[in-house]
Amino acid sequence: MSQPSPAVQRRRMTVAVALILVLLAVAVVVVGAVSAGANGGAAGASASPTPTETPRPAPAEAAPPATVDTFDKAAHSLDDPMSIWVVVNKLRPMNPLDFEPEDLVFVPVEYTFEPYMRQEASDAVVAMFDAAESEADLFLASNSAFRSFGAQENIYDGDDLSTARPGFSEHQTGLTMDIGASSGECSIEQCFGDMPEGIWLRDNAYRFGFILRYPADKTAVTGYEWEPWHFRYVGIPLATEMHDRGITTLEEFFGLPPAPSYE
Repeated sequence: MSQPSPAVQRRRMTVAVALILVLLAVAVVVVGAVSAGANGGAAGASASPTPTETPRPAPAEAAPPATVDTFDKAAHSLDDPMSIWVVVNKLRPMNPLDFEPEDLVFVPVEYTFEPYMRQEASDAVVAMFDAAESEADLFLASNSAFRSFGAQENIYDGDDLSTARPGFSEHQTGLTMDIGASSGECSIEQCFGDMPEGIWLRDNAYRFGFILRYPADKTAVTGYEWEPWHFRYVGIPLATEMHDRGITTLEEFFGLPPAPSYE
C-alpha cells in the first residue's frame, strides 16, 4: 500500500491536533463549570440567611375593668331635714332653722343627759351599745343626743371650730349622738379617740349605720376639729359604702363643696 503524500499527512496531523485542542477546551469548560457549581453551592449555603422569627410587638396590657358605681346616691334627699342623709354643715343649715323631728324617742341607754333621737337612729344606738358590751366588754354612754335650736343657742360659745351655730348643728337632726365611756373618762375630749371605747366605735360604728362625722384630718372639709365622740346615723348601706371605699365625710362622698366656714 502506498504511503500518503506529505501534504495529506500534514492535513491529517493538523485535523488531529485541532480535535485534541477542541476536546481539551471542552474538558476545561466542563471541569470549570463543575468546580464553580460546587463552590457556588457552598457559598450559597454559607450565605443563606439564618431563619429568624419575625419580631412581634409585645401585647398591650389589658386595661383594668372600669369601676361602675352601683350605689344609688339619690336614694335619699340631702336637703330634706327628715331624710337620714340630710347634710348639715356651715354652708347647709337646717331648713327651717328651728326644725324639730316628729319621731323623737327616748334612747334606752346609759347617759349623762337624757338622750332623744329619731326612732331608727335610737334602735341602731341600742344595738351598737349592746355589741360593744358583748363583743369587747366595753360599756358606752350617751353624753348628748338631740338638741333643739333653743338648746344650741345656749351651748354655742362663739368657737366655730368646736361648736355649731344654732340652726347649723347636726344634733338638731335627731340623728347624732356624742358617745363616751360609761366611766366618764375623756368625755367630749379628743383623748377619747385613743381609748378602747373610742377605737371600737371608730372601727365598728359603720356596721350599725353610723359614721364618725368629724375625722381628725378633715377640718378643711367639715369645718370642725376632730371629734372622736361625735357619731352621725346615716343608715347601714351608706355607712358601709363609705367605709368600704375609704371616704370619711358626707361632703366628699356626695361631691358637695367643703364647708370650712360660714358664708
